[in-house]
Amino acid sequence: MKKINFTFPIFFELIIWLLYVVFYKYSFYLEQIKLPHIPNNDFPYLEICLYAICSTLLVIPYYRLMIPYFLQRKKYLWLFIVTVVYFLFVIPYNNIAVSWIFNQCTKGTAVNEFFRYTYQVWDLNILLTDLIAFFCIGLARFSYQNEMKRHKSETDNLYLQLNMLKTQLQPHFLFNTLNSLYGLSLVGSKDTPRFILLLSQMMQYILYDCDKEEVSLQEEIDFLKGYFELEQQKFPKASIIFEAPEVDESIKIPPLLFLPLVENSFKHGRHKLEDHASVIAQIRVTPEEIIFSIQNDKLHAIPNFGAKKVGGIGLVNIRKRLNLYYPNQHQLILADENDQYKANVILNRK
Repeated sequence: MKKINFTFPIFFELIIWLLYVVFYKYSFYLEQIKLPHIPNNDFPYLEICLYAICSTLLVIPYYRLMIPYFLQRKKYLWLFIVTVVYFLFVIPYNNIAVSWIFNQCTKGTAVNEFFRYTYQVWDLNILLTDLIAFFCIGLARFSYQNEMKRHKSETDNLYLQLNMLKTQLQPHFLFNTLNSLYGLSLVGSKDTPRFILLLSQMMQYILYDCDKEEVSLQEEIDFLKGYFELEQQKFPKASIIFEAPEVDESIKIPPLLFLPLVENSFKHGRHKLEDHASVIAQIRVTPEEIIFSIQNDKLHAIPNFGAKKVGGIGLVNIRKRLNLYYPNQHQLILADENDQYKANVILNRK
């Protein structure tokens, strides 16, 4: 059986039917004609309540079908014409027919006089309140449906952008890491096979484990530890440090979120030319925030060096992903001071 999605328009529609149709119309009709009092009965003459419901049923196609149809196509004049025709002709004749049926079924009872009265006269106040109440329902349903379509469109576009960003990032990471392994192979390191295996595990994480909207922060930390280990092996005299605590597996973040900043630090760090330069990164977790920070000694530009500038993918990537995943809930702070590059990412925990 299909599950009913209890949305605001459905709730609003039920409230209108309960408060307006069942209670207001019932009490309004009771005041139209004086009926004998029934002791110890707070809700007498249920036939009138049933009549209020039955005489209103024909309004359902109007607010569920006609209002959304014309509003969606922006045919406002046609909606006005249909509304006038519906409430001046269709609804009154419907009420006459319902009154006639109830009149035939209640002959000889106390309420028969009421149905003979409604069969001959239709109250304009009820007609107007019907129009206002059910037009509001139609507008609410139309607005909600449009909002859901817009939200679905934005969500689909979000997933498309995220997939494009991850697809872009994966070969970028592989290119940089293979350069590191190439450096290991040039010096004939005996640890090269182990680091090839480590790279294989890291690539498995990127290609398969990261094929999700979120991964555990601990998995991301383990991945970054492997990355730093590869770079430390490539530059054994540099101070390459990554500090991160063991964290709860329930803490989730988007996969590879910090990797562009890590790659930038190793790409532009002075450790590639000087033995005692450093790249230092840290992850801290508080009840309110996840904080990632990284800094590296700056690689000074070589004057009159005409090499073509490459890269730039990383920072664009992380800005887009932060805006997509953490709109108005993040900070990305980049600084270039005292011969050091510093980057901080602060994420508000959801």
